[in-house]
Amino acid sequence: MVVYPLSEEQTILKELCRQIAEEKIKPVSQECDKEERFPQEVMKTLAQSDLFSLCIPEEYGGMGAGLLDLCIATEEISRIDGGIAASYAASFLGMFPILLFGTEDQKKKYLPPLASGEKLAAFALTEPEAGSDASNVKTVAKKFGSDYVINGTKHFITNGGDADIYTVIAVTDKTKGPRGMSAFIVEKDTEGFSFGKKEEKLGIRASSTRELIFDDVKVSKDNLLGKKEGIGFIATMKTFDQSRPGVAAQAVGIAQGSLELAVKYAHSRVQFGKAISSFQGIQWMLADMATKVEAARSLVYSVASMVDRGVKGVGGASACAKLFASDVAMEVTTNAVQIFGGYGYMRDYPVEKFMRDAKITQIYEGTNQIQKNIIALELIKKYGK
Repeated sequence: MVVYPLSEEQTILKELCRQIAEEKIKPVSQECDKEERFPQEVMKTLAQSDLFSLCIPEEYGGMGAGLLDLCIATEEISRIDGGIAASYAASFLGMFPILLFGTEDQKKKYLPPLASGEKLAAFALTEPEAGSDASNVKTVAKKFGSDYVINGTKHFITNGGDADIYTVIAVTDKTKGPRGMSAFIVEKDTEGFSFGKKEEKLGIRASSTRELIFDDVKVSKDNLLGKKEGIGFIATMKTFDQSRPGVAAQAVGIAQGSLELAVKYAHSRVQFGKAISSFQGIQWMLADMATKVEAARSLVYSVASMVDRGVKGVGGASACAKLFASDVAMEVTTNAVQIFGGYGYMRDYPVEKFMRDAKITQIYEGTNQIQKNIIALELIKKYGK
């Protein structure tokens, strides 16, 4: 409907991702969801198509593309399967802190294998007492000589167990509060680093969500992000500024996919002797759904473009995109199920999966209530003087 001013390269990227989603992801989507199976074969296809290299500079093996490109890719994959899109996008979530705050040596070591898709990344912040309250981390990293020893537990970590490189937030000085939090790059095979429960989830079931256990995990000072203590909290916040538009793009893709299913079904479903798409009540539902999807997409693309242009202070805008797009995804997928009627409630039809997948976009990387707090604080800062 709305035509967006995408570059030629971005248009090609969108078409490529749609083709991969239709030809490679759709055939395995229901199976991965039912079996809660990590889509390893799809990740290989995405890697072979250079889709893990999008936001990584050319000097580290990437394409040097921007956040908007990543949002386009995430949206197109989510249009078919939000869980597989979560597995893909979560590697960028784990990568962003290294790109934003890593030393040159850290970037040279870790970004090339992430760009090639040879390795996947994950971001390890969340704990039983540190979710929306990102400053309440209990995992501790103590310095011993030239090493740090990490102890603690993380949970609800996307790509946990399947990722190879983990950016881990831990406390190095509890007397400093958030300023005492640091970030460490931990590799999967590090001694003492293990994985606990794999969560059974309502939605995005193709995405692995696991507990991470750190039992006297020794890492070199070279793995301290930026080789500087105390930047863990700011690295987290800056990472979310970059990643929340990606969650919003995931939400837009899920909403778009369910909208298309609803339109096709309404056009083929006959009641009272005519297609239900001829009923004004259904037409108005579809029109509202489409309008909100386009509004959400416009907001996501605009915020991602702000990031790509280097605009400072994008936290409020990123929160707006995540808040609005995820609420739209939940509303649109719920209405899509309503249009399907009883069939929408059955797993024989894919639309119920879209509703299950949509819900998490309102929760992870900061609940929508947290997003409202961020937006309100930005407003007060700007206009409350």
